[in-house]
Amino acid sequence: MMQTRSNPSAVLVEAPESKTAFDPSWNQVPARERILPRVRLLWRMRRFLSRCALAGFFVATLIAFLIPSQYESTARLMPPDSQQGGGLALMAMLTGGQNGNAGLGSLAGDLLGAKTTGAVFIAVMRSRTARDQIIQRFDLKKVYGARLEESARRQLERNTDISEERKSGVITLGVTDHDPKRAAAITGAYIDELDMLTAKLNTSAAHRERVFLEDRLSKINVELESAEKDFGQFASKNATIDISAQGRAMVEAAATLQGQLIAAQSQLEGLKQIYSDNNIRVRSTQARITELRNQLQKLGGTSAGNAAPAGDQSATDNAYPTLRQLPLLGVPYADKFRQLKVDEAVYETLTKQFELAKVQEAKEIPSVKVLDQPEVPERKSFPPRLLIIVAGTACSVLLGAFWVLGTARWRQIDPRDPGMKFAQEVFGTVKAGMPWAGANGANGHAGANGNSAAHRNSGNSQDDERSKAASA
Repeated sequence: MMQTRSNPSAVLVEAPESKTAFDPSWNQVPARERILPRVRLLWRMRRFLSRCALAGFFVATLIAFLIPSQYESTARLMPPDSQQGGGLALMAMLTGGQNGNAGLGSLAGDLLGAKTTGAVFIAVMRSRTARDQIIQRFDLKKVYGARLEESARRQLERNTDISEERKSGVITLGVTDHDPKRAAAITGAYIDELDMLTAKLNTSAAHRERVFLEDRLSKINVELESAEKDFGQFASKNATIDISAQGRAMVEAAATLQGQLIAAQSQLEGLKQIYSDNNIRVRSTQARITELRNQLQKLGGTSAGNAAPAGDQSATDNAYPTLRQLPLLGVPYADKFRQLKVDEAVYETLTKQFELAKVQEAKEIPSVKVLDQPEVPERKSFPPRLLIIVAGTACSVLLGAFWVLGTARWRQIDPRDPGMKFAQEVFGTVKAGMPWAGANGANGHAGANGNSAAHRNSGNSQDDERSKAASA
């Protein structure tokens, strides 16, 4: 038994008809009889394999606990509202509803080049702008130990996993980090950057319309203020509040004065028939007639040849423009008034359209709807320590088994084989060339040659025993 353990190849000699496991005719032996010697060899070398398993267990355990723990925080986003055109939506509905296969609608959209808003969301989160903002916000260059911005950006990309479910359209965002709180914070920062960038970079028709209306509204507001100022200054200088109303009122007042003047003149003629010119009633009536004529002259103004320029109230004591001045003031008043009304109408119309455009833009901006908020992970996501320990132990046992079988195979090779001689020569040369071998390299090479000679003699003795067994 002890001799068999020291020489594992002795087990492989136990083949039927005195054939070794690596003879050319060994392939003709049934599989069960070929595997059995190897199994016996491994069983008898079980102590060696146990030591290999124990060493692998300790090494794998050490490696598993030296790897730093990583935590993954996950958030899920609802698919945004689709803003596809009516024709494409109708085609998708028809193709998806004829045979009850909803997948044909999405296939038609893919073939026609229609991009979903979910893909836009993913592209925004993967953009360099969003990642640079997150790197600056959490100082990830220091956290990752990166000297360059590009290195920190690549590390953040490796730690971020963004995917979209094809059927439901739900976007899954996961961030891995050594700190569970920082992982949850970075996940929330991705959502914040997505919301901000989608609102900032929206280029829809409603957005362009809103921007145009906002610019036009600011310009028309300046024009309206200028028109109001000009109209107010003109009205204040010429005491014109409403030309048409003022004209009607002045005509009515002139007609009233004219009627009173005619009545006073009639009364004066009647009084002269009765009284003398020095009578008090005659004199009072004459004074009244004079005053009425003065009032009519003030209300009517001077003649066209002696009329004062429009807007010049210094030539008359009237607080309001005369009837002769109203036609001259009417044209500039109408122009300024019309410009004011036009600006007011345009301003009112643009204000209504601007408010409608803002509402439409708010509808078209893809809003970020969070289905699952990012939470601080309670368990690590990497490394799987138990799996590493089991895999490391299993690998060490397999390597030990390969070593045992390889050693047995090496000892069964015929020493006279050219490949065997070449391998021994290469091994001796490499060992002699090692710096720590020194002078022992030659001795080792000689020892290797001596061992090969002894192994050759043992092989010859085994061949003699096989020939005797065959003759018997």
